[in-house]
Amino acid sequence: MENDVLRQAPLFSSLDDEAAEALRDSMSETRLRRGEVLFHEGDSGDKLYVITDGKIKLGRTSADGRESLLAILGPGQMFGELSLFDPGPRSATVTAVTETSFLSLSHEDLMKWLAGRPGVANGLLGQLASRLRKANDVNADLVFSDVPGRVAKALLDLADRFGRTADDGVHVHHDLTQEELAQLVGASRETVNKALADFASRGWLRLEPRSVVIMDVERMKRRAR
Repeated sequence: MENDVLRQAPLFSSLDDEAAEALRDSMSETRLRRGEVLFHEGDSGDKLYVITDGKIKLGRTSADGRESLLAILGPGQMFGELSLFDPGPRSATVTAVTETSFLSLSHEDLMKWLAGRPGVANGLLGQLASRLRKANDVNADLVFSDVPGRVAKALLDLADRFGRTADDGVHVHHDLTQEELAQLVGASRETVNKALADFASRGWLRLEPRSVVIMDVERMKRRAR
């Protein structure tokens, strides 16, 4: 199961089985309980991480103490790769949303694998490009999209990565509090709750603790545009 998850990560996708297994053996495993912090914004570090189980959140805190969520990541996704190419303080705080396990790879070990393996380097560059594209999309949404549209888009993204299709709709166990969901879309909790209540009243979704069931995906997609 772990090997299947690792194959989703750009770091492993271009390697043959023998090379992937050797790289896996050079990685260290870390486990966190819900709410534990892996590292804080501003900390030094040179490790790349691949999530093998659970969910984490990447967040930043403003000078006046306000928090924002940059991303929610799950199994097969990577983070921390920026420090490998641009050494410096960590750009975000990483906190476990659920019980989570990771595999980590040091800068020194990764450099050994990049030498002579352009496919691995391409995978990492693709990851960075994807992260930049996502950041550009988020900035555009903050300017051009209203809060309900951003909420719909965020829920559809979570559904795409963590959803499970059933007879009554797509079950999305995002494991986020109402405040965390509001931080993810860059709005107040009250405004996000109002949008969710409106979606529920229209029959587009059903609200459940730390999860939703999306019952009308097409209408949610139209609202997210």
